[in-house]
Amino acid sequence: MPRWTLLPLLFAAGWALLGCDSPPAEEAAAELQQTSIAAPPQASNPDELRALIDRVLDFSEHERQMSLEQHAAWQLLHGVLAFGEKFEILAAGKQVVAVDWVFDGKPMKGWTINPTEHGLRAEIEAGKLGQGHDDQWLAILSQWNVPVTRPIRVAGKDYTVHDLVKRTMYDCFEGKESSWTIIALSKHLRPIDQRWIATDKQQWSLERLVSMEAGPPYDEQAGQELILSGACGGTHRLIGLAIALNNYRHQRPDAELAGGWLAASKRIEWAIQRAQETQLPSGAFSIAFFFRPANSNNIDEHLAATGHILEFLAFALPKERLQEPWIERAVVYLCDLLERTRHIDLECGGLYHALHGLVLYRDKAFGPREGAPRPDLAAAGL
Repeated sequence: MPRWTLLPLLFAAGWALLGCDSPPAEEAAAELQQTSIAAPPQASNPDELRALIDRVLDFSEHERQMSLEQHAAWQLLHGVLAFGEKFEILAAGKQVVAVDWVFDGKPMKGWTINPTEHGLRAEIEAGKLGQGHDDQWLAILSQWNVPVTRPIRVAGKDYTVHDLVKRTMYDCFEGKESSWTIIALSKHLRPIDQRWIATDKQQWSLERLVSMEAGPPYDEQAGQELILSGACGGTHRLIGLAIALNNYRHQRPDAELAGGWLAASKRIEWAIQRAQETQLPSGAFSIAFFFRPANSNNIDEHLAATGHILEFLAFALPKERLQEPWIERAVVYLCDLLERTRHIDLECGGLYHALHGLVLYRDKAFGPREGAPRPDLAAAGL
């Protein structure tokens, strides 16, 4: 059970998105609404900002606990996304490492992996139980230091992460939602520009997938046509593009960007500019994401928008740009929001993407937290 107080009732705006456990009480609604729109206090110096981030991360990692009995893989793997391959959950009241648990072949609701002729396939499952998007589990693991040779036990037989990679490569086709695919393959393809034949009998490459995710050619006159579709305001596409581009630059540091790589770079720069242009006076990012400035009294909307956009920016921007005042205002806003809602059971997706953004920001701006695992350095652009 979580260690903070679980409250019995809903506040009206947030119920549709709740996903970790019990919802907050009605009496918390007014406080939450003010939290979502108020300008937070600002950190006065870098040491104070670092301490604020660490306080939020330490509480969220160790006090907001999840369990195999009450949660499914969709929630638990989001915790892994935020805190890495050693993230702990409860199993029958005992602390266990979530990744070790499922890789050892032990049961977890929503972790459904099937052997196929072309490798291991992680199944899509509805209802925030299992994988919600193609290659989501492999993409989460690929953002941390889980090697391709690591064993996975499935149906009593031993496989490796490489078997998940093989199936991901085989399942490429035109029009596939590939935001998570490019994260996984950009880490594991050696060389990164290799080509292969997929299920559609066509030749594929990471650059082709990146081009597909980046969308039509960049055009400054296109206006609203440049708005990305996709999950969470298009942030997952942007995160995928940023991670893939970071990995490409890591492997090909002297290569001139062209084709899909150039399209990805221009799309990322456009989104960075739009995030700054649409940021709210409070420091929060717009709940309409990159489309226009927009505010709300709904805490879940602010957590999801500011958390996902910060996560994208933490991948996309170098250290010196992460220290710009507009980014620091967003970090302080997000930390203040999470501090003031410690007693609230927040929606898992928005919560752990926000925490992942803070983990990445902390690592790039100040260095790693003491005793905490580091994200994959190439993926993070470090």
